[in-house]
Amino acid sequence: MATQPPLRVVQWATGAVGRYSLRSLITRPEFELAGVLVYDPDKAGQDAGTLVGLPGTGVACTDDVDRILALDADCVLHMPLPAAFFGERSATDDVETICALLASGKNVITTTGFVYPACHGRGLVDRLEDACRRGGSSLHGTGINPGFVSDLLPLALSGLSSRIDHIYVRESSDFRGHPSRQIVVDLYGFTRSAKDYAVAVRPFRALQRSLFAESVQLVAGHLGVTLDEVEESDEFELATEEFEIAAGPVRAGTVCASRWTFSGLVRGRPFMTVECVYKADSTRVSRWSAPGFTVHIEGVPQMTLAVEEMSHGLAGAAAHAVNAVAAVCAAPPGIRTVLDLPLTTGRGTVRLA
Repeated sequence: MATQPPLRVVQWATGAVGRYSLRSLITRPEFELAGVLVYDPDKAGQDAGTLVGLPGTGVACTDDVDRILALDADCVLHMPLPAAFFGERSATDDVETICALLASGKNVITTTGFVYPACHGRGLVDRLEDACRRGGSSLHGTGINPGFVSDLLPLALSGLSSRIDHIYVRESSDFRGHPSRQIVVDLYGFTRSAKDYAVAVRPFRALQRSLFAESVQLVAGHLGVTLDEVEESDEFELATEEFEIAAGPVRAGTVCASRWTFSGLVRGRPFMTVECVYKADSTRVSRWSAPGFTVHIEGVPQMTLAVEEMSHGLAGAAAHAVNAVAAVCAAPPGIRTVLDLPLTTGRGTVRLA
């Protein structure tokens, strides 16, 4: 029986999530690494394998976007920090980049949102769909860390319901082993004073609202619910003592945890609530929930599903995207949400002793 040729995939960005993804592309035989886009000039020219501690691949990393656009590739795994986080870049930069990739004939799987572009209006949908038509390509947003908890799992559980009163999702993450100061300090605001945090977190607040509103709107739309608004609130906790995490020291009196809630409201009542807890070190912060994921559906019947531990949330986020490559490449052109694709599984990842 003839075997399928490997899918040629580009890794776009090699940060904390992108490095996990790149290792999979190099080590799994169903993929062929077509190229690697990096933002750090010091990484440009390095062999992709060397960059992640693997043998050389013969593929050199590049910071030249035009070279990536010109490549012959089936798919791009797009995993930068969202442009909305950077003051010198606007939120539309991600859209422009993704549209250029799609129009060049490459399918795109991104972790920068785009889980449910329809919630941002017809203008964005038309722009993305036009790029897909021109390139004969598809776009799929997987979400982050690890994505499906806020949309696919609630929808899967809803199939057991005869009545739904409220959907509650909680994600709690521990950042003690996360090495990136850009993520832990600059993005999440840990180790900052309360005053500095209030200023620094503004771009992150907009990003969070955009990301989680997509998940809430996706669930609501599929269940036939029209939301009036998605309400957001957040608060933080200050460290009572100094301690060390992988990204550096957390001093007493600085931010060490935050809690965010996003509620999809109908006539002032919550239809779905997503609670996100982030801790610099969960062993040092007792307030709020322990690390893990919970989905609770209040109704008939009552249901609670808990994932008590995920040892490497970033690895899960990367794998979720990598494991979707084959389905996205096989899908018809256009925006493809989790509801448009077959179930993403770990096919090809089983390693028996």
